[in-house]
Amino acid sequence: MWLTWRAAMEQALYGESGFYLRERPSGHFRTSVGASPVFAEAVLRELTAVDEALGRPAVLDLVDVGAGEGRLASGVLAAAPPGLRSRLRVTAVDLAPRPSRLPEEIVWARLVPDAIHGLVIANEWLDNVPVDVVEQTADGPRLVQVNLADGEERLGGRPTEEDLAWLGRWWPMRTAGERAEIGRPRDEAWAAVIARLARGRAIAIDYAHSRDDRPPYGTLAGYRDGATVAPVPDGSCDITAHVALDACADAGRRAGAATTALTTQREALRALGVTGRRPSVEHARDDPRGYLQALARASEEAELIAAEGFGGFGWLAQSRA
Repeated sequence: MWLTWRAAMEQALYGESGFYLRERPSGHFRTSVGASPVFAEAVLRELTAVDEALGRPAVLDLVDVGAGEGRLASGVLAAAPPGLRSRLRVTAVDLAPRPSRLPEEIVWARLVPDAIHGLVIANEWLDNVPVDVVEQTADGPRLVQVNLADGEERLGGRPTEEDLAWLGRWWPMRTAGERAEIGRPRDEAWAAVIARLARGRAIAIDYAHSRDDRPPYGTLAGYRDGATVAPVPDGSCDITAHVALDACADAGRRAGAATTALTTQREALRALGVTGRRPSVEHARDDPRGYLQALARASEEAELIAAEGFGGFGWLAQSRA
């Protein structure tokens, strides 16, 4: 069967026997959440800052969009001090079934809740929102179609006028053979999150690129068992593409965001106290066990902020007062 890449990704990832409804993501790829509890601790510090900015409301929301196995929501909840934990309303949003060991306090939902007062975290969610792939030809952009069974591709018809307008603004192609991923569905998904944020902050964290450095042949990729594989949309692998976070930021502003910050995970986590700084050698003489623990934590922090790894992820933070 031949489909556009957007329709094929939708079926392969979220269809009746789709990858994300059948597999545990941690068995196939590594994320910041799974790399270290330091990430959840940093999110907790961000949540605490939002709490203070909102005047410590009686109920404070934490919404984890694209929650996967619920590890981030569980980690933040476990690390929260009793006074904050008693006011927290934690919602994990995902299409997969609720994990069996998820704490009872966490609400498992398929949709982002309305009227959020607090913090929304979408860690590696937008890269799995399905998108169409287009290729530039002598006659302009054409949609790329893919065979579900083997991943073979062919050119289809023209994109819609809305998608052509998005390409013209956010990912213009000039040379025949260049490819782009139309990020308009991701813009709409992010705008819907911002629209549901009554007060607080929403943060999207993902593989990203900007208009000035779009990859000329796209970023579509597959992952299975910890390795990069051909993105065959048969449900056997994760299929992902990097995110045009600058376009998402614009969509968020149009949806009501009052402030916008685009940065990298390296800079964002550094601002939250994640430095990767190694303990002094003197510490080893005074407290050998404590030194080893501090050294292990420094290693975990360093992985989260490494510019060539997780630290290179884009962070989009937008708020509503």
